[in-house]
Amino acid sequence: MKEFIYVACGGLVGTLTRYGVQVWMPAANEGFPWAVLLINALGSLFLGWFFTIAIPGKITPQLRLAIGTGFTGAFTTFSTFSLDIVRLFDGGLWERALIYLFVSLVTGLLLCGLGIKIGHRMLGQSSAGGAS
Repeated sequence: MKEFIYVACGGLVGTLTRYGVQVWMPAANEGFPWAVLLINALGSLFLGWFFTIAIPGKITPQLRLAIGTGFTGAFTTFSTFSLDIVRLFDGGLWERALIYLFVSLVTGLLLCGLGIKIGHRMLGQSSAGGAS
């Protein structure tokens, strides 16, 4: 039962962070969902990095749940991404919809990979630094 509390606490912070980005970047109402693209791109980078550095024994399972599942799960938004694409198609903006779909997928995959690389470099530096 405690696991649900960790996920809920992380989810609360993630949801509020996503809402803050969407308020700060209201251009989504102008025909292209820039805020959701940014949110999902940052979430991909973060999750790739976090689960690379979240080594069992160094980061508690509770913190992994709160941050990895709760925060990142609530911060990123596949459902809004899907809704944005459908709305663009319905509005006759199929070129924007396809661009958004392609850019979101490629950016998400590349940034997740970058996050993993950053995590590996950080781990390499910390283990090299700890040996001296």
